[in-house]
Amino acid sequence: MSHHLDSPIARQDVRLDITDMYVFRGETGTVLAIDVSHSLGEPKIPGFHPEGKYEFKIDTDGDAVEEVTYRFIFDERDEAGKQRFVLRKLTGADATNDFAEGEVIAEGVEGTEVVGSNGVRVWAGKAGDPFWIEPTVLHAVGHAFQDGTTVELGDWTQADAVNHFAGTTLYSIVLELPDAEIGAEQINVWSLASLQTDAGGWRPINRFGLPMIHPLFTQFNEQLGDDLNSGRPADDFATWGEVLASEIAGVVRAYGTAVDPDTYGRAIAHRFLPNVMPYTVGTPAAFSFNGWNGRSLIDNAPDVMFSLAANTPVTLGIGRESVELKPTDTFPYVPVISE
Repeated sequence: MSHHLDSPIARQDVRLDITDMYVFRGETGTVLAIDVSHSLGEPKIPGFHPEGKYEFKIDTDGDAVEEVTYRFIFDERDEAGKQRFVLRKLTGADATNDFAEGEVIAEGVEGTEVVGSNGVRVWAGKAGDPFWIEPTVLHAVGHAFQDGTTVELGDWTQADAVNHFAGTTLYSIVLELPDAEIGAEQINVWSLASLQTDAGGWRPINRFGLPMIHPLFTQFNEQLGDDLNSGRPADDFATWGEVLASEIAGVVRAYGTAVDPDTYGRAIAHRFLPNVMPYTVGTPAAFSFNGWNGRSLIDNAPDVMFSLAANTPVTLGIGRESVELKPTDTFPYVPVISE
């Protein structure tokens, strides 16, 4: 799982559980996409939470603090089962303010392509999950990083590999931004789902930057799962750097693949934190062993992150061929499911 059902709070209402985030070059600009409300979570109510907000955060100067926020708010489902949404853009100090109004740049209804101000394109609705995961490898990786061991797969072989998410569905939010709208060449992106509280504030439920952070470190530490979903990216390393570095070092020490596992662990923790997705605007996305430049809908994030953290090859034995509902090359790119 990339971020699927990753913490107790997120599982309470999977409409606010961000399962994945993607950043890539689209037809007209940079695409930001998140997935929520996964069918494996058996959502009691499908779609998006009407008392929540879904945000894309963009850092344009490398300090892991957002200069721009794109905020989606959804209405209740209507009699036809559809939800209307409003998209606001917040800049400067407003970008970090839960209560700032910002500027309305698009409005529409789920399942319909919307063109907003400055040429932004928006789509929200039900889709197939383009991600894949192998459950035996997934759980073995979680145990290794929890216990400081090698990844123990028992009798499992790659011939046994299956995609746990084959045929599953979710709800996507897709935002395509023209390059001029972004106004920067190098950006860091993360997403945040929050729930309005009875006291009138906002409680962060799920935060997503890089894929596979939670499968590596929180499968068997649910409190850490909740904790990593709170806070700000700018504070990530100071808060969690030593925790992640220690767990990485434990696995690397078990494999014997580094002369100094502690130094390796700290170096990789610095790559993982702050937990943001780097991307060079206008370039093809690639989340690969060679480096991270956004993330396309077909990138093999599990193999990359598991192997990097363990400092040894760890593979699922499956790839994009195991996805039943395929993404496309045209907007909204996700595998749309008509309701």
